[in-house]
Amino acid sequence: MSYDKFTILRSTAVPLPIENVDTDQIIPARFLKATERKGFGDNLFRDWRYNGDDSPKQDFVLNNKIYTGKILVGGKNFGCGSSREHAAWAIYDYGFRCVVSSFFADIFRNNCLNVGILPVQVSDAFLDKIFKAIEKDANALLEVSLPAQTITILATGEQEGFDINGYKKDNLTNGYDDIDFLQAIKNDIQQFAGSRPF
Repeated sequence: MSYDKFTILRSTAVPLPIENVDTDQIIPARFLKATERKGFGDNLFRDWRYNGDDSPKQDFVLNNKIYTGKILVGGKNFGCGSSREHAAWAIYDYGFRCVVSSFFADIFRNNCLNVGILPVQVSDAFLDKIFKAIEKDANALLEVSLPAQTITILATGEQEGFDINGYKKDNLTNGYDDIDFLQAIKNDIQQFAGSRPF
């Protein structure tokens, strides 16, 4: 399944300054029965977003209309807990294309990269600057450049670099998942296979 190509994303951001957000909080286990990757966004942070009677919790950030955008800014150790890939599906399906934190659980990071979400890991100090910029102005813009591997707070010009695996970077740039990548190099694979002795 192809995903949106990722090059440079300039967007406002949704702040979630909570540490140790685990995958069960991102998408509770009772919503994992679907076999397609669609509809998970409706239940993103379900138990934090809604009361028992399905009414929205007014104090949760996703229910606050002043915060919008395609970037989710989380606290340290985002995506810990179980390895469920549905957590990344829910974030993508909701509309986020980038998650920023000062630390990601490895499996969650890889699950994001596999579905077209760019996890940007920054220093604790820079994460704090991002939260303060959003607190000062809910419309503060961040610019995430995958080619340059930088994230910039546009109001101040402050910038920090981030690391990403080269293979995953190419896939995100092209909008590929692993199967799309293999399809893209199918001719090369066939030529190599044809050149090998049987």
